[in-house]
Amino acid sequence: MPMGGPSEREYSEKLNRITEGINKRAKSIRRDFEKLEKMKVNALKKTEDIRSSADRDIDKIEKEIIKSEDLAPESKQRLYSEILLLKDRLREQYSLLRTRISETMIPTMTEQANY
Repeated sequence: MPMGGPSEREYSEKLNRITEGINKRAKSIRRDFEKLEKMKVNALKKTEDIRSSADRDIDKIEKEIIKSEDLAPESKQRLYSEILLLKDRLREQYSLLRTRISETMIPTMTEQANY
């Protein structure tokens, strides 16, 4: 065996440094995934808040229309039609946002470990 070549210990140390580097990068990537999951949860909360707020506002206006004595029945009917259209658009947008957010699913930690 020629003298001066790397020893087994030196190779093991190099391999350990590579392993440490991989682990450090993997940990960083897992933190990024955690941040993305938090963003997803926040986006879902905001979507729900928007829907709830709009529902409350629409219900309030609907009650005001019912109580209004100044509006003709035809006017009330047109306003109810507008309210129905608005509620449909709101449901559609809410559904689209939720679908879009859910399509950004991030692999679970078990799936990540397989990478």
